[in-house]
Amino acid sequence: MTGKERSVQERLRSIPAVEKVLADKRVGSVMARVHRRMATRVVRQYLDELRRSIQAGAEDEYDVDELGRRLEQEVRPRLTRVINGLGVVLHTGLGRCPLSGAAQEGLRDVASGFSSLEIDVDSGRRGDRYSHVESLLCELTGAEAAHVVNNNCAATLLVLSSMAAGREVIVSRGQLIEIGGSFRIPDVMRQSGCTMVEVGTTNRTHLRDYANAITERTGSIIRVHMSNYRITGFIKEVGLEELVQLGNERGIPVIDDLGSGALIDLSVFGLPKEPLVQESMKTGAAVACFSGDKLIGACQAGIIVGKKEHIRRMKKHPLTRALRCDKLSFAVLERTLELFLDEARLLEEHAVMRVLLKPVEQMQKEAKVLARKVEQALKGKADVMVKPSLSEFGGGSLATESLESRALAVSPRAISVDELARRMRHSRPPVFGRVERDEYLLDFRTLSKDDIPETAEALLSALGAA
Repeated sequence: MTGKERSVQERLRSIPAVEKVLADKRVGSVMARVHRRMATRVVRQYLDELRRSIQAGAEDEYDVDELGRRLEQEVRPRLTRVINGLGVVLHTGLGRCPLSGAAQEGLRDVASGFSSLEIDVDSGRRGDRYSHVESLLCELTGAEAAHVVNNNCAATLLVLSSMAAGREVIVSRGQLIEIGGSFRIPDVMRQSGCTMVEVGTTNRTHLRDYANAITERTGSIIRVHMSNYRITGFIKEVGLEELVQLGNERGIPVIDDLGSGALIDLSVFGLPKEPLVQESMKTGAAVACFSGDKLIGACQAGIIVGKKEHIRRMKKHPLTRALRCDKLSFAVLERTLELFLDEARLLEEHAVMRVLLKPVEQMQKEAKVLARKVEQALKGKADVMVKPSLSEFGGGSLATESLESRALAVSPRAISVDELARRMRHSRPPVFGRVERDEYLLDFRTLSKDDIPETAEALLSALGAA
């Protein structure tokens, strides 16, 4: 046996048994907060990884601190509040935007006991869970009927499955987008049972392309809003009005997949224009679908509005039960949609609108408050300054647009900026900032004044200045 082999064997023998580790007083404090079953699983997994690592030739040793960190992770809830200093308003990884106060109140109300989810209060008999939001959606959009599923990908799937299964659906080649999680429009269309018919080219599609593609097997025409990318230059798109006119002439329903969807004109507030759901209905689309948790600012949902005949068919489709939302989603969606009935209240209470319309002067002021809280304690450990920044809409909305912002820039001296970012993510609550040009940025487009005390504490701790 070589010296190296002997060393490996000795190190393997030095690995303590599971029961001995569980009784180790050095991790006793965290062990007392972890259920023994979970602690045993974590310990066993760690020791197995250590054995494999040593056998593979690594110089690893049993590390009680590493085990303590792993056990500590079991104590914390996996899904928890975080502080968003990234400057991305609708960050999918961070759960999109916070809910409005009204939506939070509705959530507490429904979650605290039994609810009227699917019962008719007047008759006492079984009711319709979709009735809680359908009248609101019809009022806000001008649609004849409405339906809700668990996200917009599901909405597109249900629309196509109920309206065009076994038939052809015409779509512009330039609109065959891929959405988050590698879900692609062609894949969704294939799963729905329809046959996709591509027309035009990537950058130019004409009305005649659609007209020439119509056959006796055509079930519908779909327009997909390119909310997560842009084509510029030598381009040509066919407007919804032209598509609806063609569809009416040939007896073909037009589906409008709006992606994010908007119920108010953002351009009035100096923001980029997004197509309105109301415009889609007024133009004559058979149905339109859009997300509930992006610009609408509610829970994850796929909202479908349109003509009664199509919505009625969707509600009876087998996929509806598989894709339906629960009571918590309807509670949040109902309270959020109610805000859109009153613009003044919307601008004051709607979380997405508050963040999008946050004045630069306010961001500058809040960033200076954080800077003052930490700069004296950070002398010699990091340089801090408030600087201009650009934030993003995120969530597949207005992908090429940016918003003027302000950020606190931190340049650590003793550790790398990536290590600072890692430590901030491991604070309580986790703080997410972005790294740019050897600086750690906390963007006040998404970081609120209420986040300042916890962010300051996390920053001082991460830099060893607490």
